[in-house]
Formats: sequence, structure tokens, C-alpha cells
Amino acid sequence: MASLTSRRYEVENLQDAIELYYRRGWTDGLPVIPPTEERVLEFLNSCGHDPADIIAVVPERRRTITAEKVAINAIMAGCLPAYAPVVVSAVEAMSQPEFTLHGNQNSTGGAAIMLIVNGPAVQDLKFATGINALGAPSRANATIGRAVHLIMMNVCDGRPGIFDKSTLGWPGDYSFCVAENEQCVAWAPLHVERGMPPDVSAVTVFAAEAPHQITDNGTHEPEPLLNKVAAKIQQAGSPAPWTGCFVAVLCPEHARVVAGAGWSKRQVREYVAGKVNCLETPDDLLLIVAGGEAGGFSAIVPPWPPGKASSQPVTKPVGVCVDCEE
Repeated sequence: MASLTSRRYEVENLQDAIELYYRRGWTDGLPVIPPTEERVLEFLNSCGHDPADIIAVVPERRRTITAEKVAINAIMAGCLPAYAPVVVSAVEAMSQPEFTLHGNQNSTGGAAIMLIVNGPAVQDLKFATGINALGAPSRANATIGRAVHLIMMNVCDGRPGIFDKSTLGWPGDYSFCVAENEQCVAWAPLHVERGMPPDVSAVTVFAAEAPHQITDNGTHEPEPLLNKVAAKIQQAGSPAPWTGCFVAVLCPEHARVVAGAGWSKRQVREYVAGKVNCLETPDDLLLIVAGGEAGGFSAIVPPWPPGKASSQPVTKPVGVCVDCEE
């Protein structure tokens, strides 16, 4: 493997290293893990990349994201080497033209990058899919989502007042990485619906506004429950309407009501799309299952507006981690 090219700093101890990153403006306000040369090389080895390998290009910002820069920021975020393939795939996905990375991250609307992980990686890397599923409840969820944000900050100048023009922003900027509970009901997981084999791990990136919660603790039929989902989507997309892709996160309790009545994911999407004018086609609704077993609380996640042409979700397969113990 080629040698690293990033600048090196000598410090006396861990606390000095952390404070150096604060002074340089390289953190998101939280402490970081110092990316030593040993850690960076271990991370690169786990995903099979040389330091200079180009993972993504953001032409609007004249930025090239190399594997070394991905590794440095992922380590700062607290990622384990085993997480490397997921982080790399997420960066590849968000750099695709249809995702419109510069637009959704530069907008005054304040979109966060939502990651949805599927496949064997969910179990292998111990992603949390249950209680507090949208709240970065495990190391994998929290640090992989945070890695993407630090890459945007430190490699792409996604800082407030530079390329981050968000009027308000929201906490999803810190980390918004979700994994689907694929065992809850007999539905095809999101990555399979989007063309990936079931035994392949994948990550989907989505330019997201803050989730809108749906509460229902007493409905036992699909239609009235899904009517609430449709109403929340329509409300979030009004008054324009803002057409585009939305994410619906059904908690296990709600998913079992719908799947138990024999409905497939396709039927759910068709039903909801027929109720609203924010979804041009049923495929514009990304449907996943996640959350705690108790409590009838689901959510919809609106897209970065305005219009379908602004940003489209992108799904990428995740490679196999090389020589990882975790």
C-alpha cells in the first residue's frame, strides 16, 4: 500500500490531540478520535483501498474525496475498521449526480444525509434496528452517519457560512444512519426492492428533512393506518405540493398489522400513492421497518425540496471487509 500524504501533527497526549482538532475547526462540536497513521492504514486495508484512490468527486465544490480522507474522517467519527466498506459505499452513493449532493447540502432548507443500511451487514456490524431506531442507538449507526457529516465538513467545506447555508438545520446533521429490521415481517427489504440480491449488503442515501411521527395505538386494519401515513405525507408536501421520494418507517406493531392482513410492500406503496399528489409513482415511497416492539409510533421522512428533480435516493452495494476481526 502506498504511503499516506496527509499532514502530520505531533502532540503530547490524547487531550492535546482532541484540542488541536477543536482549534483547527475539524470537529462537529463533539470530541473526535485522533486518526493516527496506524489507524488510517488499518482502515484502508479493511476496505482494500490505497490512500490516493478516488472515492468521489464533487465538481461544484472542486473537491476530490480520496480513500485516505474518508479513512481519516471515519476514524475521527469513531468508526471501527469493519465499518469501512459501508462508509466508502455511502460516499460513492452520495456523489452520484442524481443525488445532487452540492444542492441539498448547500440549501437553506437544511437537508441531512440519511443512510439506510440493508443486508448481512446489519447483523454482522451490529446495527441497531429496534428501540430508538432513528436516534443513532449503536456505534455502527452513530459513527457511520457521523463519518459522512465529517467528510462533508472537512473535505467538502460543508461548514455553516461556507457551503452549509441551512437557515435552521436539524440534529440529523450529526448522524442519521438507520438500518432496516428485515426479520420483522415477510417483506422484501429495501435494497432488494431497489435491485440488489438479498445476500448483498447495501446502503441507500436520501436527502432528508426531519422525520414526522405518526401515532396510532389502536388500529387493527391496514387502510385506516395507511391513511394516516398518506395524510402525513400530504401535509409535509403541502402546499406546493413538493413531489419527490419520501421514506416511510413503519414500527413493528404497524408493520405486523399491514403484513398480517396479507399486504405486500408494493400494495402499501400503491395504496399510499393513490391517496396523495406528492408521490408521482408508488416507487417514490421508500418503505422500511424499524423501531421498538412496543408502541404504535411510525414516521415519514420528507425529502429535500423542491420538486422531484432536486435529489433522488441512490443505493450502492457494500463491499466485503478485508481482514476484519469485528
